[in-house]
Amino acid sequence: MYYIGIDLGTSAVKLLLMDETGSIANIVSREYPIAFPHPGWSEQDPADWWAAVCDGIPALLDGFDASQVKGIGAGGQMHGLVVLDKNDAVIRPCILWNDGRTQRQVDYLNGVIGKDKLSRYTANIAFAGFTAPKLLWMQENEPDNFARIEKIMLPKDYINYKLTGVHCTDYSDASGMLLLDVEHKCWSKEMLDICGVQESKLPKLFESWQPVGTLTAEAAQTLGLPADVVVCAGAGDNAAAAVGCGAVGGGKCNISLGTSGTVFITSDTFGVDKQNALHSFAHADGGYHLMGCILSAASCNKWWSEEVLHTTDYAAEQTPITADKLGANDVYFLPYLMGERSPHNDPASRGAFVGLRMDTPRAALTQAVLEGVAFAIRDCVEIARAQGVKIKASTLCGGGAKSPLWREILANVLGIPLTLPQTEQGPGYGGAMLAAVACGAYPSVQACAEALVHAKSTTEPDAALVEKYNARYAVWHKLYPALKVSFAEMEALQ
Repeated sequence: MYYIGIDLGTSAVKLLLMDETGSIANIVSREYPIAFPHPGWSEQDPADWWAAVCDGIPALLDGFDASQVKGIGAGGQMHGLVVLDKNDAVIRPCILWNDGRTQRQVDYLNGVIGKDKLSRYTANIAFAGFTAPKLLWMQENEPDNFARIEKIMLPKDYINYKLTGVHCTDYSDASGMLLLDVEHKCWSKEMLDICGVQESKLPKLFESWQPVGTLTAEAAQTLGLPADVVVCAGAGDNAAAAVGCGAVGGGKCNISLGTSGTVFITSDTFGVDKQNALHSFAHADGGYHLMGCILSAASCNKWWSEEVLHTTDYAAEQTPITADKLGANDVYFLPYLMGERSPHNDPASRGAFVGLRMDTPRAALTQAVLEGVAFAIRDCVEIARAQGVKIKASTLCGGGAKSPLWREILANVLGIPLTLPQTEQGPGYGGAMLAAVACGAYPSVQACAEALVHAKSTTEPDAALVEKYNARYAVWHKLYPALKVSFAEMEALQ
Protein backbone atom coordinates (compact mmCIF):
# COMPACT_ATOMS: atom_id res chain seq x y z
CA MET A 1 0.00 0.00 0.00
CA TYR A 2 1.10 3.55 -0.72
CA TYR A 3 0.22 6.97 0.64
CA ILE A 4 0.87 10.28 -1.13
CA GLY A 5 2.05 13.30 0.84
CA ILE A 6 1.64 16.75 -0.70
CA ASP A 7 3.85 19.59 0.55
CA LEU A 8 2.32 22.68 -1.03
CA GLY A 9 5.12 25.17 -0.46
CA THR A 10 5.66 28.78 -1.46
CA SER A 11 7.99 28.10 -4.39
CA ALA A 12 7.14 24.51 -5.29
CA VAL A 13 4.98 21.51 -4.52
CA LYS A 14 6.87 18.46 -3.28
CA LEU A 15 5.11 15.14 -3.75
CA LEU A 16 6.10 12.09 -1.76
CA LEU A 17 5.15 8.41 -2.14
CA MET A 18 5.36 6.49 1.16
CA ASP A 19 4.75 2.78 1.67
CA GLU A 20 3.08 1.23 4.72
CA THR A 21 6.43 0.80 6.50
CA GLY A 22 7.17 4.54 6.27
CA SER A 23 9.82 4.14 3.57
CA ILE A 24 9.84 6.80 0.87
CA ALA A 25 9.46 5.17 -2.54
CA ASN A 26 9.70 8.32 -4.65
CA ILE A 27 9.81 12.12 -4.49
CA VAL A 28 8.88 14.59 -7.23
CA SER A 29 8.95 18.40 -7.16
CA ARG A 30 7.29 20.98 -9.41
CA GLU A 31 7.97 24.71 -9.15
CA TYR A 32 5.58 27.59 -9.77
CA PRO A 33 5.99 31.39 -9.84
CA ILE A 34 5.36 34.01 -7.16
CA ALA A 35 4.14 37.46 -8.17
CA PHE A 36 5.21 40.62 -6.34
CA PRO A 37 2.79 43.21 -7.80
CA HIS A 38 3.88 45.87 -5.31
CA PRO A 39 6.74 46.13 -2.79
CA GLY A 40 5.84 43.95 0.20
CA TRP A 41 3.03 42.16 -1.66
CA SER A 42 3.14 38.46 -2.54
CA GLU A 43 0.60 36.50 -4.63
CA GLN A 44 0.15 33.19 -6.47
CA ASP A 45 -2.40 31.77 -8.88
CA PRO A 46 -4.05 28.67 -7.32
CA ALA A 47 -4.33 27.23 -10.84
CA ASP A 48 -0.53 26.95 -10.84
CA TRP A 49 -0.67 24.79 -7.70
CA TRP A 50 -3.21 22.43 -9.20
CA ALA A 51 -1.34 22.24 -12.51
CA ALA A 52 1.82 21.32 -10.61
CA VAL A 53 -0.02 18.58 -8.69
CA CYS A 54 -1.59 17.23 -11.89
CA ASP A 55 1.79 17.14 -13.61
CA GLY A 56 3.68 15.82 -10.58
CA ILE A 57 1.54 12.94 -9.33
CA PRO A 58 1.67 10.88 -12.56
CA ALA A 59 5.46 11.38 -12.53
CA LEU A 60 5.53 10.35 -8.86
CA LEU A 61 3.69 7.12 -9.71
CA ASP A 62 5.80 6.28 -12.77
CA GLY A 63 7.05 2.71 -12.30
CA PHE A 64 4.70 2.04 -9.35
CA ASP A 65 1.33 0.32 -9.12
CA ALA A 66 -1.10 3.22 -8.79
CA SER A 67 -3.87 0.85 -7.68
CA GLN A 68 -1.97 0.39 -4.42
CA VAL A 69 -2.35 4.08 -3.46
CA LYS A 70 -4.85 4.23 -0.61
CA GLY A 71 -4.68 7.79 0.69
CA ILE A 72 -3.53 11.37 0.11
CA GLY A 73 -2.66 13.96 2.76
CA ALA A 74 -1.47 17.53 2.26
CA GLY A 75 0.56 19.97 4.31
CA GLY A 76 0.37 23.47 2.92
CA GLN A 77 1.60 27.02 3.24
CA MET A 78 -0.65 28.72 5.78
CA HIS A 79 -2.72 31.91 5.92
CA GLY A 80 -3.10 32.42 2.14
CA LEU A 81 -6.47 33.85 1.10
CA VAL A 82 -8.12 31.78 -1.65
CA VAL A 83 -11.59 33.06 -2.62
CA LEU A 84 -14.05 31.27 -4.89
CA ASP A 85 -17.22 32.54 -6.56
CA LYS A 86 -20.60 30.79 -6.88
CA ASN A 87 -19.17 28.58 -9.64
CA ASP A 88 -16.13 27.65 -7.50
CA ALA A 89 -13.91 29.70 -9.81
CA VAL A 90 -10.97 31.55 -8.26
CA ILE A 91 -11.84 35.26 -7.98
CA ARG A 92 -8.34 36.72 -7.62
CA PRO A 93 -4.77 35.51 -7.03
CA CYS A 94 -4.12 34.12 -3.57
CA ILE A 95 -2.66 36.68 -1.15
CA LEU A 96 0.19 34.74 0.47
CA TRP A 97 1.34 34.30 4.07
CA ASN A 98 4.32 36.64 3.59
CA ASP A 99 2.30 39.48 2.06
CA GLY A 100 2.53 42.70 4.08
CA ARG A 101 -0.18 44.88 2.52
CA THR A 102 -2.62 44.68 5.45
CA GLN A 103 -0.87 46.83 8.04
CA ARG A 104 -3.78 49.29 8.22
CA GLN A 105 -6.24 46.45 8.76
CA VAL A 106 -3.96 44.86 11.38
CA ASP A 107 -3.76 48.20 13.20
CA TYR A 108 -7.56 48.41 13.13
CA LEU A 109 -8.00 44.90 14.48
CA ASN A 110 -5.35 45.20 17.19
CA GLY A 111 -5.97 48.85 18.05
CA VAL A 112 -9.69 49.45 17.56
CA ILE A 113 -11.21 46.02 18.08
CA GLY A 114 -8.44 45.40 20.61
CA LYS A 115 -5.89 42.67 21.25
CA ASP A 116 -7.72 41.45 24.34
CA LYS A 117 -10.91 40.83 22.38
CA LEU A 118 -9.06 39.18 19.50
CA SER A 119 -7.24 36.90 21.91
CA ARG A 120 -10.51 36.04 23.60
CA TYR A 121 -12.23 35.33 20.28
CA THR A 122 -9.41 33.45 18.55
CA ALA A 123 -6.51 32.96 21.05
CA ASN A 124 -4.39 35.21 18.81
CA ILE A 125 -3.90 38.81 17.75
CA ALA A 126 -3.74 40.11 14.20
CA PHE A 127 -0.59 39.74 12.11
CA ALA A 128 -0.19 41.05 8.57
CA GLY A 129 0.04 37.58 7.05
CA PHE A 130 -3.14 36.24 8.66
CA THR A 131 -6.26 35.67 6.56
CA ALA A 132 -8.79 37.89 8.34
CA PRO A 133 -6.89 41.17 7.71
CA LYS A 134 -6.72 40.19 4.03
CA LEU A 135 -10.51 39.88 3.93
CA LEU A 136 -10.81 43.38 5.39
CA TRP A 137 -8.30 44.61 2.79
CA MET A 138 -10.39 43.06 0.00
CA GLN A 139 -13.56 44.55 1.42
CA GLU A 140 -11.95 47.99 1.38
CA ASN A 141 -9.88 47.84 -1.81
CA GLU A 142 -11.68 45.29 -4.01
CA PRO A 143 -15.35 45.58 -2.98
CA ASP A 144 -16.63 44.02 -6.22
CA ASN A 145 -14.43 40.96 -5.72
CA PHE A 146 -15.38 40.77 -2.06
CA ALA A 147 -19.08 40.78 -2.96
CA ARG A 148 -18.54 37.76 -5.24
CA ILE A 149 -17.06 35.55 -2.51
CA GLU A 150 -18.93 32.29 -1.92
CA LYS A 151 -16.11 30.28 -0.34
CA ILE A 152 -13.00 31.26 1.61
CA MET A 153 -10.22 28.69 1.64
CA LEU A 154 -6.57 28.14 2.43
CA PRO A 155 -4.01 26.96 -0.17
CA LYS A 156 -3.94 23.24 0.62
CA ASP A 157 -7.73 23.27 1.04
CA TYR A 158 -8.04 24.38 -2.57
CA ILE A 159 -6.02 21.32 -3.59
CA ASN A 160 -8.27 19.11 -1.45
CA TYR A 161 -11.30 20.71 -3.11
CA LYS A 162 -9.89 19.95 -6.57
CA LEU A 163 -9.25 16.37 -5.44
CA THR A 164 -12.62 15.69 -3.80
CA GLY A 165 -15.07 18.48 -4.62
CA VAL A 166 -15.41 19.13 -0.87
CA HIS A 167 -14.90 22.57 0.70
CA CYS A 168 -12.93 21.64 3.82
CA THR A 169 -10.17 22.73 6.14
CA ASP A 170 -8.51 21.40 9.27
CA TYR A 171 -8.12 22.96 12.70
CA SER A 172 -4.35 23.52 12.52
CA ASP A 173 -4.50 25.49 9.27
CA ALA A 174 -7.74 27.29 10.20
CA SER A 175 -6.05 28.46 13.42
CA GLY A 176 -3.96 30.88 11.36
CA MET A 177 -6.93 32.62 9.75
CA LEU A 178 -7.86 34.70 12.83
CA LEU A 179 -11.40 33.44 12.22
CA LEU A 180 -11.29 30.29 14.37
CA ASP A 181 -12.07 30.03 18.07
CA VAL A 182 -9.01 27.84 18.65
CA GLU A 183 -9.89 26.79 22.18
CA HIS A 184 -13.36 25.52 21.25
CA LYS A 185 -12.48 24.47 17.66
CA CYS A 186 -15.30 26.32 15.93
CA TRP A 187 -15.63 29.42 13.77
CA SER A 188 -15.72 32.63 15.83
CA LYS A 189 -19.04 34.37 15.25
CA GLU A 190 -17.56 37.61 16.59
CA MET A 191 -14.70 37.55 14.08
CA LEU A 192 -17.03 36.68 11.21
CA ASP A 193 -19.16 39.70 12.11
CA ILE A 194 -16.07 41.93 12.25
CA CYS A 195 -14.97 40.71 8.81
CA GLY A 196 -18.46 40.84 7.29
CA VAL A 197 -18.43 37.14 6.42
CA GLN A 198 -21.21 34.58 6.75
CA GLU A 199 -20.28 31.19 8.23
CA SER A 200 -21.70 29.50 5.13
CA LYS A 201 -18.80 30.97 3.15
CA LEU A 202 -16.26 29.09 5.26
CA PRO A 203 -15.27 25.45 4.71
CA LYS A 204 -16.27 22.56 6.94
CA LEU A 205 -13.84 21.87 9.81
CA PHE A 206 -12.07 18.53 10.32
CA GLU A 207 -9.29 17.08 12.42
CA SER A 208 -6.19 16.69 10.26
CA TRP A 209 -6.35 12.90 10.05
CA GLN A 210 -10.06 12.71 9.28
CA PRO A 211 -11.14 11.68 5.76
CA VAL A 212 -12.94 14.48 3.89
CA GLY A 213 -13.84 12.40 0.84
CA THR A 214 -12.51 10.35 -2.05
CA LEU A 215 -11.30 11.43 -5.47
CA THR A 216 -13.76 12.80 -7.98
CA ALA A 217 -13.97 10.88 -11.25
CA GLU A 218 -12.24 13.77 -13.02
CA ALA A 219 -9.39 13.99 -10.49
CA ALA A 220 -8.89 10.21 -10.52
CA GLN A 221 -8.64 10.17 -14.32
CA THR A 222 -6.31 13.19 -14.42
CA LEU A 223 -3.97 11.78 -11.79
CA GLY A 224 -4.13 8.15 -12.85
CA LEU A 225 -5.43 6.99 -9.46
CA PRO A 226 -8.35 4.82 -8.30
CA ALA A 227 -11.48 6.81 -7.47
CA ASP A 228 -11.67 5.29 -3.97
CA VAL A 229 -8.42 6.92 -2.80
CA VAL A 230 -9.13 8.57 0.57
CA VAL A 231 -8.19 12.25 1.00
CA CYS A 232 -7.71 13.47 4.57
CA ALA A 233 -8.06 17.07 5.75
CA GLY A 234 -4.29 17.46 6.08
CA ALA A 235 -2.64 20.27 8.03
CA GLY A 236 -0.85 23.58 7.88
CA ASP A 237 2.73 23.06 6.77
CA ASN A 238 4.24 23.54 10.20
CA ALA A 239 1.84 21.15 11.90
CA ALA A 240 2.39 18.61 9.11
CA ALA A 241 6.17 19.03 9.46
CA ALA A 242 5.88 18.50 13.22
CA VAL A 243 4.02 15.23 12.59
CA GLY A 244 6.66 14.22 10.04
CA CYS A 245 9.41 14.91 12.57
CA GLY A 246 7.67 13.14 15.46
CA ALA A 247 6.74 16.29 17.42
CA VAL A 248 3.45 14.73 18.46
CA GLY A 249 1.96 14.72 21.96
CA GLY A 250 2.74 17.29 24.64
CA GLY A 251 6.15 18.70 25.52
CA LYS A 252 7.85 18.38 22.12
CA CYS A 253 9.54 20.99 19.93
CA ASN A 254 10.24 21.14 16.21
CA ILE A 255 12.16 23.90 14.46
CA SER A 256 11.87 24.46 10.73
CA LEU A 257 14.42 26.26 8.57
CA GLY A 258 12.36 26.52 5.41
CA THR A 259 11.44 29.61 3.39
CA SER A 260 10.19 30.88 6.73
CA GLY A 261 11.47 29.73 10.10
CA THR A 262 9.30 28.35 12.86
CA VAL A 263 9.50 27.19 16.45
CA PHE A 264 6.69 24.70 17.09
CA ILE A 265 6.02 23.72 20.72
CA THR A 266 3.41 21.03 21.37
CA SER A 267 0.94 20.82 24.24
CA ASP A 268 -1.86 18.47 25.21
CA THR A 269 -3.83 21.41 26.58
CA PHE A 270 -4.89 24.79 25.24
CA GLY A 271 -2.80 27.80 26.25
CA VAL A 272 -2.16 31.37 25.11
CA ASP A 273 1.08 33.37 25.04
CA LYS A 274 0.39 36.30 27.38
CA GLN A 275 2.65 38.55 25.31
CA ASN A 276 0.80 37.69 22.08
CA ALA A 277 4.14 37.28 20.34
CA LEU A 278 3.62 33.57 19.65
CA HIS A 279 0.64 32.00 17.93
CA SER A 280 -1.68 29.67 19.82
CA PHE A 281 -2.92 27.09 17.31
CA ALA A 282 -4.47 23.63 17.15
CA HIS A 283 -2.09 20.78 16.30
CA ALA A 284 -2.59 18.06 13.71
CA ASP A 285 -2.58 15.39 16.44
CA GLY A 286 -5.73 16.75 18.08
CA GLY A 287 -3.86 18.79 20.69
CA TYR A 288 -2.48 22.32 20.58
CA HIS A 289 0.79 24.17 20.04
CA LEU A 290 2.52 27.50 20.46
CA MET A 291 4.36 28.72 17.39
CA GLY A 292 6.79 31.49 16.64
CA CYS A 293 7.28 32.31 12.97
CA ILE A 294 10.00 34.40 11.34
CA LEU A 295 9.08 35.29 7.76
CA SER A 296 12.53 34.81 6.22
CA ALA A 297 14.83 31.93 7.15
CA ALA A 298 16.41 29.74 4.47
CA SER A 299 15.12 32.33 2.00
CA CYS A 300 17.68 34.76 3.48
CA ASN A 301 20.52 32.43 2.52
CA LYS A 302 18.96 31.87 -0.91
CA TRP A 303 18.69 35.64 -1.44
CA TRP A 304 22.25 36.27 -0.27
CA SER A 305 23.80 33.45 -2.28
CA GLU A 306 21.80 33.65 -5.48
CA GLU A 307 20.73 37.28 -5.81
CA VAL A 308 23.80 38.97 -4.35
CA LEU A 309 26.68 36.49 -4.77
CA HIS A 310 25.20 34.90 -7.92
CA THR A 311 25.96 31.35 -6.86
CA THR A 312 23.93 28.27 -6.01
CA ASP A 313 26.90 26.51 -4.43
CA TYR A 314 25.86 27.15 -0.83
CA ALA A 315 28.36 24.66 0.58
CA ALA A 316 31.30 26.40 -1.09
CA GLU A 317 30.27 29.71 0.43
CA GLN A 318 30.19 28.12 3.88
CA THR A 319 33.52 26.28 3.58
CA PRO A 320 35.67 29.25 4.77
CA ILE A 321 33.57 29.51 7.96
CA THR A 322 35.79 27.31 10.10
CA ALA A 323 35.19 26.31 13.73
CA ASP A 324 37.38 29.09 15.12
CA LYS A 325 35.12 31.71 13.50
CA LEU A 326 31.96 30.55 15.26
CA GLY A 327 30.90 32.90 18.02
CA ALA A 328 33.55 35.39 16.90
CA ASN A 329 31.83 37.22 14.04
CA ASP A 330 31.62 41.00 14.36
CA VAL A 331 29.11 41.33 11.53
CA TYR A 332 25.41 41.06 12.35
CA PHE A 333 22.44 40.50 10.07
CA LEU A 334 18.76 41.28 10.63
CA PRO A 335 16.81 38.76 8.53
CA TYR A 336 13.65 40.82 8.03
CA LEU A 337 13.61 40.71 4.22
CA MET A 338 9.79 40.38 4.13
CA GLY A 339 9.11 42.33 7.33
CA GLU A 340 8.74 40.25 10.48
CA ARG A 341 6.02 38.41 12.35
CA SER A 342 7.29 36.85 15.59
CA PRO A 343 7.96 38.50 17.90
CA HIS A 344 7.91 42.04 16.42
CA ASN A 345 4.73 41.98 14.28
CA ASP A 346 6.26 44.66 12.07
CA PRO A 347 5.77 44.48 8.28
CA ALA A 348 7.90 47.64 7.92
CA SER A 349 11.05 46.01 9.33
CA ARG A 350 13.84 45.28 6.84
CA GLY A 351 16.99 43.29 6.45
CA ALA A 352 20.27 44.89 7.48
CA PHE A 353 23.97 44.15 7.80
CA VAL A 354 25.59 45.91 10.77
CA GLY A 355 29.25 46.01 11.74
CA LEU A 356 30.98 46.11 8.35
CA ARG A 357 34.62 47.21 8.16
CA MET A 358 37.05 47.70 5.30
CA ASP A 359 38.62 44.31 6.02
CA THR A 360 35.33 42.38 6.38
CA PRO A 361 35.60 39.25 4.22
CA ARG A 362 32.81 37.81 2.10
CA ALA A 363 32.52 34.75 4.36
CA ALA A 364 31.76 36.95 7.38
CA LEU A 365 28.59 38.18 5.68
CA THR A 366 27.55 34.64 4.80
CA GLN A 367 28.13 33.66 8.42
CA ALA A 368 26.15 36.70 9.60
CA VAL A 369 23.17 35.60 7.50
CA LEU A 370 23.17 32.13 9.07
CA GLU A 371 23.64 33.57 12.57
CA GLY A 372 21.02 36.29 12.06
CA VAL A 373 18.36 33.70 11.24
CA ALA A 374 19.45 31.63 14.27
CA PHE A 375 19.19 34.70 16.52
CA ALA A 376 15.69 35.44 15.17
CA ILE A 377 14.68 31.85 15.97
CA ARG A 378 16.08 32.38 19.46
CA ASP A 379 13.87 35.47 19.85
CA CYS A 380 10.87 33.14 19.53
CA VAL A 381 12.37 30.57 21.89
CA GLU A 382 13.01 33.25 24.52
CA ILE A 383 9.36 34.33 24.40
CA ALA A 384 8.32 30.74 25.12
CA ARG A 385 10.87 30.44 27.92
CA ALA A 386 9.52 33.64 29.45
CA GLN A 387 6.12 31.89 29.66
CA GLY A 388 7.71 29.09 31.67
CA VAL A 389 7.93 26.67 28.73
CA LYS A 390 10.99 24.45 29.03
CA ILE A 391 12.62 23.60 25.70
CA LYS A 392 15.40 21.12 26.37
CA ALA A 393 15.79 19.73 22.85
CA SER A 394 14.22 19.96 19.41
CA THR A 395 13.90 18.18 16.12
CA LEU A 396 14.89 20.14 13.02
CA CYS A 397 13.63 20.16 9.44
CA GLY A 398 13.55 22.31 6.32
CA GLY A 399 16.05 23.04 3.57
CA GLY A 400 18.36 24.99 5.88
CA ALA A 401 18.68 21.95 8.15
CA LYS A 402 20.75 20.22 5.45
CA SER A 403 23.69 22.49 6.29
CA PRO A 404 25.90 20.98 9.05
CA LEU A 405 27.30 24.46 9.72
CA TRP A 406 23.87 26.00 10.15
CA ARG A 407 22.84 23.16 12.47
CA GLU A 408 25.93 23.77 14.60
CA ILE A 409 25.30 27.51 14.75
CA LEU A 410 21.64 27.05 15.68
CA ALA A 411 22.32 24.41 18.34
CA ASN A 412 24.80 26.73 20.07
CA VAL A 413 22.71 29.88 19.67
CA LEU A 414 19.78 28.06 21.32
CA GLY A 415 21.92 25.98 23.69
CA ILE A 416 19.96 22.78 23.02
CA PRO A 417 20.53 19.52 21.08
CA LEU A 418 18.96 19.45 17.60
CA THR A 419 17.96 16.11 16.10
CA LEU A 420 17.48 15.44 12.40
CA PRO A 421 14.83 12.80 11.66
CA GLN A 422 15.80 9.91 9.40
CA THR A 423 13.29 11.20 6.86
CA GLU A 424 13.92 14.87 6.11
CA GLN A 425 10.69 15.57 4.26
CA GLY A 426 8.69 17.21 7.08
CA PRO A 427 5.35 18.47 5.64
CA GLY A 428 5.13 15.91 2.83
CA TYR A 429 6.00 13.01 5.13
CA GLY A 430 3.59 14.32 7.76
CA GLY A 431 0.86 14.56 5.12
CA ALA A 432 1.45 10.94 4.07
CA MET A 433 1.38 9.86 7.73
CA LEU A 434 -1.96 11.64 8.24
CA ALA A 435 -3.29 9.83 5.16
CA ALA A 436 -2.19 6.50 6.64
CA VAL A 437 -4.10 7.28 9.84
CA ALA A 438 -7.14 8.33 7.77
CA CYS A 439 -7.04 4.95 6.02
CA GLY A 440 -6.91 3.05 9.33
CA ALA A 441 -3.31 1.87 9.03
CA TYR A 442 -2.63 3.39 12.49
CA PRO A 443 -5.08 4.13 15.32
CA SER A 444 -3.76 7.65 15.97
CA VAL A 445 -1.27 10.25 14.79
CA GLN A 446 0.88 9.56 17.85
CA ALA A 447 0.94 5.82 17.18
CA CYS A 448 1.91 6.50 13.58
CA ALA A 449 4.74 8.85 14.63
CA GLU A 450 6.07 6.37 17.18
CA ALA A 451 6.15 3.65 14.53
CA LEU A 452 7.59 5.61 11.60
CA VAL A 453 9.76 8.51 12.83
CA HIS A 454 13.37 7.72 13.76
CA ALA A 455 16.38 9.90 14.57
CA LYS A 456 19.18 10.24 12.03
CA SER A 457 21.70 12.43 13.88
CA THR A 458 21.92 14.92 16.74
CA THR A 459 23.96 18.13 16.93
CA GLU A 460 24.96 18.85 20.52
CA PRO A 461 25.79 22.37 21.78
CA ASP A 462 29.25 23.17 23.14
CA ALA A 463 29.20 25.02 26.49
CA ALA A 464 32.02 27.43 25.57
CA LEU A 465 30.45 28.26 22.22
CA VAL A 466 27.02 28.71 23.80
CA GLU A 467 28.55 31.34 26.09
CA LYS A 468 30.10 33.17 23.13
CA TYR A 469 26.82 33.17 21.26
CA ASN A 470 24.95 34.41 24.33
CA ALA A 471 27.13 37.53 24.22
CA ARG A 472 26.63 37.98 20.46
CA TYR A 473 22.87 37.51 20.80
CA ALA A 474 22.75 40.23 23.47
CA VAL A 475 24.27 42.66 20.95
CA TRP A 476 22.12 41.47 18.04
CA HIS A 477 18.93 41.68 20.12
CA LYS A 478 19.37 45.46 20.53
CA LEU A 479 19.65 46.18 16.80
CA TYR A 480 15.97 45.95 15.84
CA PRO A 481 14.81 48.38 18.57
CA ALA A 482 17.56 50.77 17.46
CA LEU A 483 16.44 50.63 13.81
CA LYS A 484 12.68 50.33 14.25
CA VAL A 485 11.95 54.04 13.80
CA SER A 486 14.22 54.20 10.75
CA PHE A 487 12.41 51.23 9.21
CA ALA A 488 9.08 53.01 9.68
CA GLU A 489 10.48 56.19 8.09
CA MET A 490 11.72 54.18 5.10
CA GLU A 491 8.29 52.62 4.71
CA ALA A 492 6.65 56.06 4.78
CA LEU A 493 8.77 57.10 1.78
CA GLN A 494 7.49 54.21 -0.37
